Amino acid sequence: MTDASVSAAALSKSLASLREAEPLIQHLTNRVTINDVANITLHWGALPVMADGPDDGPEMAQGASAVLLNTGQVNDSLSEAIYETGLAANELGVPVVLDPVGMGSTPTRNELVERLLADVDFAAIKGNYGEITALAGAEAEVRGVESVGEYDEIEDTAQAVAESADTVVVASGETDIVATADAVYRVDSGHEMMGEVVGTGCMLGGTVATFCGGVDDTLTAALHATLAFGLVGERAADIDYNGPASYRTNFLDSVWNLTPDAAGDIDDDLSERVERVE
Repeated sequence: MTDASVSAAALSKSLASLREAEPLIQHLTNRVTINDVANITLHWGALPVMADGPDDGPEMAQGASAVLLNTGQVNDSLSEAIYETGLAANELGVPVVLDPVGMGSTPTRNELVERLLADVDFAAIKGNYGEITALAGAEAEVRGVESVGEYDEIEDTAQAVAESADTVVVASGETDIVATADAVYRVDSGHEMMGEVVGTGCMLGGTVATFCGGVDDTLTAALHATLAFGLVGERAADIDYNGPASYRTNFLDSVWNLTPDAAGDIDDDLSERVERVE
């Protein structure tokens, strides 16, 4: 992984790569947000497939460009499919992204995530502040799948997880953190309305997986995915909305409208949105 370039031109290049490659992104995710995750993958320019059976999951990984493992719902069948698909993707050299939804909330979820971390290699891990803190073995307050509480050490925590798992970590919160063992970045983009829509966390996980499937450098993929996700959240708020439902529609439309040309025309100095702090 290299020190990623963050500029309108660089983001435009990543978006163009997605549209040119049309990577197949396989999602093993929860039923609550599955449609939104599929749509956002499509709107970025990739192809979504939601193959999550114990047999079908590992088989589908053979044609995937990246695989997302989301632990938002846990049952015996899906848990086994998540585990086996992760192993299959590793054998095939397909990037795997983990979204440890609800990590720290129940022993069952914790056991599944710990099993995955022990046996599956991840290109990236994306979670909220509470989930990433729980992954590090530190005290975290997670209610259901939501992170609550204060996380003053989140930068160090994210970097610790990145180092222990040899991966890129995206910790989502008021300010998103992207960390490797060697570097930590603060990403300043997004809008408060994103927190009023169920599923934006899962959509960010899908976005990270999508960029990992179409952008060669994993750190660049994670940074550009996180930045682009926040930018469309801001753009969605610039369009009239009456509440969370209409904002959600604006959000998905804004993803579709952030084309390579639109990204290249961004006037803001995007390098000021991303601060390297470590």
